[in-house]
Parts: sequence; C-alpha cells; structure tokens
Amino acid sequence: MSVKIIVDSTADVTPQVRSRVRVVPLTIHFGEAEFVDGITIDSHTFYEKLVESDVLPSTSQATPFVFEEAFAEAVEAGFDVVCITCSSRLSGTYQSAVIAAAEFSGRVHVVDSQSIALGSAILTEYALGLVDAGLDAETIAWKLMQKREKIRLLAMLDTLEYLKKGGRISSAVALAGGLLNIKPVLCIENGEIRILGKARGSRQANNLLVQEIQKAGGVDFRKPVLLGYTGLSDALLKKYIQDSAALWEGHLEELPYAVVGSVVGTHAGPGAVAVAFFAEDTD
Repeated sequence: MSVKIIVDSTADVTPQVRSRVRVVPLTIHFGEAEFVDGITIDSHTFYEKLVESDVLPSTSQATPFVFEEAFAEAVEAGFDVVCITCSSRLSGTYQSAVIAAAEFSGRVHVVDSQSIALGSAILTEYALGLVDAGLDAETIAWKLMQKREKIRLLAMLDTLEYLKKGGRISSAVALAGGLLNIKPVLCIENGEIRILGKARGSRQANNLLVQEIQKAGGVDFRKPVLLGYTGLSDALLKKYIQDSAALWEGHLEELPYAVVGSVVGTHAGPGAVAVAFFAEDTD
C-alpha cells in the first residue's frame, strides 16, 4: 500500500519536499491577530511583523482535529500514513497527532522527530527516500525512530534581543552581549534546546559551528543536509557557507537551504544561521 508523509509546519522543508507531503499548520498570534502558518502568513510577512513588533508573537500547537482531517483524507485516498512532528519536548503537537492517529486502526504511524525546523525537515526528506524504496509505513516509522538519533541541528544567533523579549535571558545579559558582539551557538539535544557556546563576532561563531560539526563525527553525505536562515536576508548564511567551504567541497554540488519558520524564528530573531545533518554512520 502507498505511503503518505504528513508533517507539521514547524518542519522547514524545501519546496521540492513540500510538493510531496501534506503539511499540518500551527497557528501564530501577533497580539489579537491570528494567522495560520504557511497559509494566511508566509515567512517574509512573518519576519516583517517580527521586526516591527515590540512583543513576541506566540504559537499554538496543531490540534487533534486538524491532524484527524489530514489523516482521514490520506486514508480515504488509499494511503497508509507516517506523520513526523517536532519534538514532543518543545510542543504538544506530537501528542495531538497521537490522539488523532488512534482513530485509524494502525493505518497512521506518528514519529516524534526529537528535533524541529531543519532537523524535522531532513528527517522528512529521508522518509521520502524510504517511500521511494517501496517500504511500508510501519517499517518507515521504525527506521525514522532509529535514524533520528543521528540528526544534528546547530544554529548561530545574530542577536540576543529576541531571547530577552521571550524572557529567556535578562535585559542586562542581552545588553552586555550586544556590546561585546556575542553570538550564541545552540543545538537540539534529546529534543531540547541547549547552548553550546558563545562566540565574539560572526566569524568566530561560524568557526564554532564548523567545530561542532567536526565533533559530531562529520556529515553523512549519503543522507539529506539542509542549511537555513532567519529574517529577510540570506547574507549571513552565504557568509557562513563561504567560511565553512572546506566542509562541503567535494561532497555537494549545491548546498540546499530554507528559511527557518515562525516557531524557531520567534526566539532566534533575524540573522540566525542554522545547519541540520545526519552524523556520519557506518550503515
């Protein structure tokens, strides 16, 4: 039986991947105004509003009802479903999908990516490869739960302002960081966000990103790789690609990249650079 991949809108999939999957949207709130992620607001408009707003937007998880609609449509069309969600430690979206899947008697398999944004996106792309190989939904879900352990998502922030707005750091820390041109480097570990280090200036931060990739054991170029950026300009991402050229040369003719969406972009702010990959494996 054919398999349909369904993801939530926190997965920053490329247009090519998006054309092959069903995306279940989260909801974004700017004050009293409500937007459906990717439907009534796109990334460009989101970042314009983020920069203009004094208050951080909030997001609401996708509901079981929205997932149930997506699952029913796929099952009625003759598909079994593999649904990939963002980390259950970062959102209740995974639980919503699990509740909805219970209505479909084993036809829907839900996988917690234990990541978000670019990390969920490369797991989704990997899943499509398994679909193309003819695997059934249960086997695909099992393989995804094995391979998610190898996903590494690293990001360098350009500003501490949005962490301050979100109450993650104090105003004094944000001010000191701004004066010292501090760029935090973050990762997702065990489904949660962790600070790896702080660099002074973007060049040092780019070097720290490169070092962390090397610490992970290198990139498995047999599997999907994806870079991304937040905001309205990809200039800082292009600078990172230039600084890290030795990592990619001879492996990829072109580095795929995407705009990081609203959920992560809210707290990272514009100017962040991120990379997601599978750590080198033996199989």
